[in-house]
Amino acid sequence: MRNLTAEQSRAARALLNWSRVRLGAKCNLSEATISGFENGVRKPHPRTVAALLLAFEGAGIVFPAEGGPLLARSLGQTSRRSSNRTWRRRQTNRAAE
Repeated sequence: MRNLTAEQSRAARALLNWSRVRLGAKCNLSEATISGFENGVRKPHPRTVAALLLAFEGAGIVFPAEGGPLLARSLGQTSRRSSNRTWRRRQTNRAAE
């Protein structure tokens, strides 16, 4: 199984402009779990790492053998681009319906 470091996770989130909340929603993890991992407070379970990698790779992030993560496609190629605030607003509106 591949490994994911806290630094790679933070860098991948920055490339995608994702908050911890948004990443958590994408991979069904709590913000506290992601925060604990990225801050070095807790060691993640292998299933947690697998879920994070799946979410990042599904969004176009590639993790080369050396160096930090890369965005495989430009953001202009995505069908929908929104800020975290807009995404949260949509999620809140869907939950209220």
